[in-house]
Amino acid sequence: MQHKCRVEVIDKKLYRDYQEKYLADPESGVCPFYEIGQVFVFERYGKRDDFWTEGNGAHCAEAWDCISRYIYTALQGGSIMRNWTNSEKMMIACCNDGTRPVIFKIERIDYKVLYIKDFIPNKKDIAARLKALEDVIDVNFTESFAEVIVEKDIDNQKIENALLHYEIIKID
Repeated sequence: MQHKCRVEVIDKKLYRDYQEKYLADPESGVCPFYEIGQVFVFERYGKRDDFWTEGNGAHCAEAWDCISRYIYTALQGGSIMRNWTNSEKMMIACCNDGTRPVIFKIERIDYKVLYIKDFIPNKKDIAARLKALEDVIDVNFTESFAEVIVEKDIDNQKIENALLHYEIIKID
């Protein structure tokens, strides 16, 4: 089982009274770095490791300080916030800026990587067979493999049975 982490900016707040009272620039306004609806997806598969590169200047330092621990946990397949949110795969968090906080939804995405011989001309059939399996949410294709997004871990044998007519090289 592999894991990604999806981070979405779901809100931005402004506490003008605090800015007027405490900031050197009382007209600082809302956070200029993030926009509501922005989505960032972090992956650690093969040679790709977004965790170590994304936090290096690609995010506001205050926000990264607050959300990076949840991203790292998700990428390791851990429970982001057990018994706090309605899903242990999700957390709502905000940055440290007390006058203009940004609120993030952080989600762990679980998936399996399938290397299938000659899959490109058969993508539609492969996707349909996999989506018919219980707990399969979606199927995405890259140049060299298929990603099977799952609700929870699925037995490799079930995947192999669904794709009997195809040569599966490896399930990761």
